Amino acid sequence: MSLNIIVLAKQVPDTRNVGKDAMKEDGTINRAALPAIFNPEDLNALEQALRLKETHPGSTVTLLTMGLPRAAEIVREAIFRGADGGVVLTDRALGGADTLATSYSLAQAVKKFGKYDLILGGRQAIDGDTAQVGPQIAEKLGIPQVTYAEEIISVENGKVTVKRRLEHGVETVKAPLPCVVTVNGSAAECRPRNAKRVMKYKYAASTSEAAKLDENAAARLAANPELNIAEWGAAFVEADPAQIGLAGSPTKVKAIENVVFTAKESRCLDNNDAKLEELIKELIANHTIG
Repeated sequence: MSLNIIVLAKQVPDTRNVGKDAMKEDGTINRAALPAIFNPEDLNALEQALRLKETHPGSTVTLLTMGLPRAAEIVREAIFRGADGGVVLTDRALGGADTLATSYSLAQAVKKFGKYDLILGGRQAIDGDTAQVGPQIAEKLGIPQVTYAEEIISVENGKVTVKRRLEHGVETVKAPLPCVVTVNGSAAECRPRNAKRVMKYKYAASTSEAAKLDENAAARLAANPELNIAEWGAAFVEADPAQIGLAGSPTKVKAIENVVFTAKESRCLDNNDAKLEELIKELIANHTIG
């Protein structure tokens, strides 16, 4: 049984390097001011997709990402690791989207794929930590969902079997296809780049990138259609302008800051119960504890 698998992935700002320029005045992230990386749990989801591709001959894995045109970088990264291709959903009208607007836009893009069996994605993105987009897409598409997946055990007879990692243990569930599955960071790490695929697809480019190529590079891209990374806009996926971007986002972020905890002072105590009791009373009084 061959499968058509869509992997949802996001190019995220590296939240380990948040600085004073991390936010714009309108409360949205200034992505140009932060290093961009492949969202970690989306890589876990990609690995699950690639394993299914190996065990189901004829299957395809297509990456779908929404963001700036430079998000084509993670499409190439996915192709280097074994994906068949990808789509960048990019449009100025999509900017500033919260989870509600993002899930709507991605659901509209998924509909453009036509037939699909599985939609895989990371549990959450490190720039939002909401874990809402995957489940919201499932609801908008009207299909089942499985969250907190640690391993996709099998796909057979029109059903997917998934091992879920929960707070207090593990459970195994089955769901009918098509289905959305969101994958935990505890799942298997994604395989490294394949050297042959890097050499073959290193010149892959999106529509925006192709417009900036020199004559020779543009000719190479035209002669090798497999190197083209598709770009879709809001109009192409027939998105309602009232439900995308800032207009479709009821959530607004007021501020973001990088908090670093430092020890301002230290104190040496005599080794006796009276001193310890005195310290505990002081910590309770200034609300450090209690």
